[in-house]
Amino acid sequence: MKKEWNGPLERIDEYRYRIPKSYKSGMRTSGIIYTDEKLLKSIRQDQALDQVANVAFLPGIVGSSLAMPDIHWGYGFPIGGVAAFDIDKGIISPGGVGYDINCGVRVLRTNLKENDIKEKVQDLGWALFREIPCGVGSQGKIRVSDSEWQEVLTKGTQWAVKKGYGTHEDIEHTEERGAMPGADPDKVSHHAKERGRKQLGTLGGGNHFLEIQVVEEIFDDEAARLFGIEKGSITVMIHCGSRGFGHQVCTDHLVYMGRAIEKYGLSLPDRQLASAPVNSKEGKDYFGAMACAANYAWANRQCIMHWTREIFEKILGKSPKDLGMELIYDVAHNIAKFEEYEVGGKKVKLCIHRKGATRAFGPNHPQIPKEYKSIGQPVLIPGDMGTNSYILVGTKKAEEESWASTCHGAGRVMSRHAAIRLTRGRNIKEELAQKGIIVHWRGRHTLEEEFSGAYKDVNEVVQVVQGAGLSKKVAKLRPWVVVKG
Repeated sequence: MKKEWNGPLERIDEYRYRIPKSYKSGMRTSGIIYTDEKLLKSIRQDQALDQVANVAFLPGIVGSSLAMPDIHWGYGFPIGGVAAFDIDKGIISPGGVGYDINCGVRVLRTNLKENDIKEKVQDLGWALFREIPCGVGSQGKIRVSDSEWQEVLTKGTQWAVKKGYGTHEDIEHTEERGAMPGADPDKVSHHAKERGRKQLGTLGGGNHFLEIQVVEEIFDDEAARLFGIEKGSITVMIHCGSRGFGHQVCTDHLVYMGRAIEKYGLSLPDRQLASAPVNSKEGKDYFGAMACAANYAWANRQCIMHWTREIFEKILGKSPKDLGMELIYDVAHNIAKFEEYEVGGKKVKLCIHRKGATRAFGPNHPQIPKEYKSIGQPVLIPGDMGTNSYILVGTKKAEEESWASTCHGAGRVMSRHAAIRLTRGRNIKEELAQKGIIVHWRGRHTLEEEFSGAYKDVNEVVQVVQGAGLSKKVAKLRPWVVVKG
């Protein structure tokens, strides 16, 4: 049975709670949790809030240790955790990024409406399931030379587009233009590279998915217009990451960071917070390898999106251009970035850790596509396979308060094993069918592990970040066809 967290929490307002710095001796700052009273009950069900407090011990932390409303227990940092560190005095930590480096989401808009594909939707679902490799351990159909492999890791989406897997517009509509600077393939182990080469262009398993969706509701007409969507529009969402490649990068560098704890005299409340100074050899090596994994993930999603366009063309008999299959945006969820913020009246560069959190730049930020300048960066929030997903936009308030960060999804409330036990004897496929959702899957227990009850209510999570001013709702998307590993 999970132990409920009963530490001190101070209510700041309707959507913010504070773990005081006095909670544990050694905390350098407080913890701030974005939640409401209802979600807080589920958040207390594990020790993720203790992890928020533990992150506050880390050297060089700037501001508070933050947690989004989809927070749950993770390795070292909580999933849903955000923290910023001074580049000269602070650290970088693999636990602050996670194992699935650049797990992220992209959404395509189309010119299609429900009636346009209702006779072909079953064919589309089966074709996507057949032709896009998915499932734990799945292997891809892309084979790259040694020189090309180096380019995948340093150029990401830009490599994929160069190879014919997409368009230049796709690059412009991807966070970091699909290629993190500072990627260093020499800092990636041979084992990680071998795992990655076999899995490029695969969806993976767990909570990763590809969905055909219907725009169910519009909240912001102007933003929706700029995104090219309206009520009844068909969208496609792709949610996946860096597969075994990113997992191995994290595993390898946690070993190195474990040795760095003593080397740099770090006093940590949990060894899972293994870290190294940002500018140390270990810190720079990890960042170089992590950036490779981030670029791999962007190339991975780009290839999957390209095949999705080809499948729609094959089944519907129209080109992707005629179908209006344009990428709205692609966001990363698990990543460390160097970004500039105002601290104490000065612009400073910080190392921002987002683990299960989405970047959410507000209007006019220089790093978002020019056509979105007036509304802010698109924020893409996937639900689980039986509930809605959302498109939002970032805000200036997020830049000022949360290091331009917001939630990344619903957030689990129970383990996969617990979900399997709870759903024993239920027919999840039929339950989804009763909601009008067609599902294709490979794993033996995928549907049981990923049923809606295993997650918080994404509608409530999104309402918290809107209420707190960290992002603004644009559209709610309803799942129609779900492909899962």
